[in-house]
Amino acid sequence: MTLDDSLRQAMLASIIDTSEDAIITKTLEGIITSWNKSAERIFGYSESEVIGKHISLLIPQERLSEEDMIISRLKEGKRIEHYQTIRATKTGARIHISLTVSPIKDIQGVIVGASKIARDITLQKQKEEFINKYIHQLELLNHIGKEISAQLDVNIILQKVTDATTQLSGAAFGAFFYNTIDEKGEAYVLYTLSGAPKEAFDKFGMPRNTEVFNITFSGQGVLRSDDITKDPRYGKNAPHKGMPKGHLPVVSYLAVPVISQTGVVIGGLFFGHPSPGVFKEEHEKLVSAIAAQAGIALDNARLYQEVQMLNEKKDEFIGFASHELKTPLTTIAGYLQLAESSPQLIGEFLPRLNKQVGRLTAIISDLLDISKIQAGKLELNFEKTSLHGLIKESVETVKQLCNQKIECSLPIEDIFVTIDGQKMSQVLINILTNATKYSEPGTKIAIAALTIGDEIRITVTDQGIGIPATHLDKIFSRFYRVSTDDKNVEGLGLGLYISKEIVEAHRGKIWAESEVGKGTVMHIHFPIETLRKN
Repeated sequence: MTLDDSLRQAMLASIIDTSEDAIITKTLEGIITSWNKSAERIFGYSESEVIGKHISLLIPQERLSEEDMIISRLKEGKRIEHYQTIRATKTGARIHISLTVSPIKDIQGVIVGASKIARDITLQKQKEEFINKYIHQLELLNHIGKEISAQLDVNIILQKVTDATTQLSGAAFGAFFYNTIDEKGEAYVLYTLSGAPKEAFDKFGMPRNTEVFNITFSGQGVLRSDDITKDPRYGKNAPHKGMPKGHLPVVSYLAVPVISQTGVVIGGLFFGHPSPGVFKEEHEKLVSAIAAQAGIALDNARLYQEVQMLNEKKDEFIGFASHELKTPLTTIAGYLQLAESSPQLIGEFLPRLNKQVGRLTAIISDLLDISKIQAGKLELNFEKTSLHGLIKESVETVKQLCNQKIECSLPIEDIFVTIDGQKMSQVLINILTNATKYSEPGTKIAIAALTIGDEIRITVTDQGIGIPATHLDKIFSRFYRVSTDDKNVEGLGLGLYISKEIVEAHRGKIWAESEVGKGTVMHIHFPIETLRKN
């Protein structure tokens, strides 16, 4: 061997030793013949542990067929470049490698072995997988977002969201609950369920008003637990202890609030799995992103439903208004015809004519008030007003319109309040008139007033037909009328809406308590000193 050959050999050895890649040689039978330092670093075996051993030492069982393919191509004199595969380290860990294999020939040109260069690309693969997963998640979010945003049906939106998030999170079952509490303050309303039949859910009922559920329904944030049964807040609400009998098996737990654009907690998405540690941070982020889209979609759906309902109520209102205007006009026309043919009866007809004119005037006044409220031009004239005078005058006005007895209970000493007396009287007359409309003759109607601190509280109580619970939160809406069997009950359904606007313009509030068949109590609260509302 010449000096040049020795130098070349030394340089080659140095390159092999200092290479960042594993460089391995083997025979065609797969026996390892050389092993550089990077091979030791990457695979964990020392040179003495592998020389003379078969290359299958590094190949996972399920990939042994790859070695046959590589040897076959080498025998054909073919080179394998950048072949990506998986190999095993001394500890059994799997790593991704990029493999380049070249045939080794003897001086006669016969292929006697192979040289392998293996580059560890595990980190690169992890980054690729992360990017691909991120892209996939974005595509999923975009797809789900498009699906739910195209819907205006709340049922369909919630079912799609529940199904998608249950699948994406790997949950065994998922559910959406509306953020409502029953009369006992303990139950929430199930809306959609995924991964389990509704019959199974019926066995364990609604979620209870516990510390665990409160986190979601109060909008505090996401709750993710590897084992919810070990959470200190779990099952500690007396008399409940632990998981209720018949409950679906929940160990892994994930709960995400669904919040509207206005910040109101609409409800919560809940996921469970019988095994621990199922839900990861990525699931939490993914479900949270979909929950945010669901909040927007539900806002849009509810707005659409409200618009539809408003249009329906508006159509009903037009019908009612036509009827209410036509009835007194027809009555007036009839009396006028009678007066023409029998002038001597004019004195008898005048009170009836005046009553119908008053009815028309009230309808037109309501319509004008509605137009002013909608235009934001409801003007109030604030001045010192006697509370005693306000209530007594309102009661007298209603008594003139009906024969109903109205009991009045006032503070011993009169109080002067800063209000628009005419508008507030309109409110009281409207409330009292409604009480007489929906009460049997001779039943008790009472109005009471008292002061609490710097506030006036007025209540109007009747023993009438009452208002169903499903209507109580709607009776102050525009164009809303509670259906009744009495077809002779007059009115456009605008009075309570106008009353609410007037009371709120005085920085007050108005609401109703009622029980069907037992009557209604209307509450009106407003400050003694009221400043003009900006």
